Amino acid sequence: MNLKQKIANIPDWPEKGVTFRDITPLLADKEAFKYVIDKMAEPYLDNPPDFVLGIDARGFIIASALAYRLGAGLAIVRKAGKLPRATIKKEYTLEYASNAIEMHEDAIKSGDRVLLVDDVLATGGTMSAAIELVEKLEGNIIGVDFLIGLTALGGTEKIKYPIKSLIEY
Repeated sequence: MNLKQKIANIPDWPEKGVTFRDITPLLADKEAFKYVIDKMAEPYLDNPPDFVLGIDARGFIIASALAYRLGAGLAIVRKAGKLPRATIKKEYTLEYASNAIEMHEDAIKSGDRVLLVDDVLATGGTMSAAIELVEKLEGNIIGVDFLIGLTALGGTEKIKYPIKSLIEY
């Protein structure tokens, strides 16, 4: 299946010079979405994680479907100030901004096997911050997976775990 045909490319958004990869057409295509989840789940079917961790916001969509497919729990990382209970926090930089993310301090426990998932790997700032949060909680990271990898932006160099991406630009 040619998944690139299901991605809408939006030039100069959210700012000039950035091409936004809009995954909503792929999500709307039930066969393409099922294909994505099945392909992303495949390497973990024989030894699934305890948790799939999704990153705010489009990562939630993929992570929740993947957690269901793998029979795993779902943990989430959100932008700072969005979670109602005690959290841990990490500040980081994006390709065009800076931000902070948080997760509940009890989202995972020491030794839990965690698969981290997001929609797009760009500069790696968000995922690197999420990795630090999981490591702080002593989770065992078994994978770092993306729907899309933007290889020219160098995000793979910031992440110290093996990375899988279904689509690369």
